[in-house]
Amino acid sequence: MSWASKISKTYRIDSGKDFKLKHFDPASTAHIHSKEHAEELLAKGISEMTEFQDKLYAQDRWAVLLIFQAMDAAGKDGAIKHVMSGVNPQGCQVFSFKQPSPEELNHDFMWRTNKCLPERGHIGIFNRSYYEEVLVLRVHPEILKNERLPEELVTKDIWQQRFQDICCFEQYLANNGVVVRKFFLNVSKKEQKRRFLERLDKPEKNWKFSAGDIKERQCWDDYMNAYEELIAATSTKRSPWYVVPADNKWYTRLVVAAAIVETLKDLKLEYPTVDAAKRKELLTAKAELQRKK
Repeated sequence: MSWASKISKTYRIDSGKDFKLKHFDPASTAHIHSKEHAEELLAKGISEMTEFQDKLYAQDRWAVLLIFQAMDAAGKDGAIKHVMSGVNPQGCQVFSFKQPSPEELNHDFMWRTNKCLPERGHIGIFNRSYYEEVLVLRVHPEILKNERLPEELVTKDIWQQRFQDICCFEQYLANNGVVVRKFFLNVSKKEQKRRFLERLDKPEKNWKFSAGDIKERQCWDDYMNAYEELIAATSTKRSPWYVVPADNKWYTRLVVAAAIVETLKDLKLEYPTVDAAKRKELLTAKAELQRKK
């Protein structure tokens, strides 16, 4: 078993049967007991990821979609920044999804994310995603009115229907060479409070804080229930969730990196080989270059 698999498999959910969020400790660091050791492994992971991504881009067959979901202050931005630091920007696309615009509300709930799916050979990153539609809207159902759905479609079954839609969509992506991996950064309520206070106490971090963060914090239990149900309903072998401990950022980043490395490794990526005709053409070009100054 590779180092990446050893770290990431603990947090991977291939099936939602019997899934309970309480079984996952936000402060866990498993068998990694020092920040220094984690940083060494993270550097190793970034190096491996860089090589895999180069092959992914050159091979131009697979696409990889990484979805990040979390409560405020869980560390999504930092995880993306640190883990993807060695990735060639030419082969990576990052999209952050905020409150839907009027144009987006005039379409189905997955329209705005569908426009941003990664091309073949690329890694796409969604900072929040279509999963907001079964999180924020479920905790605040009054927002659903903004989507102006026909009244007869807004029933008690709407969330289960959306889970089914999402599962079918992710299966469709898998069938078309788009590998989906989903990360829930599992921060504790206590650690979130500490990070909020840090944002308030340090002027250089004030910009990160919004009064709305406190309002959403009051709905913590509702959000945890929504996360538990959506992970249980949308975890599959081909598009699993990773419930990543997020109280220690150094460990969060390591787990995310390990999961990505393991995903890319499983694709058995190789640089494209050329046929005999192309090889002959290359040899001719080489000979010509060698003759000329």
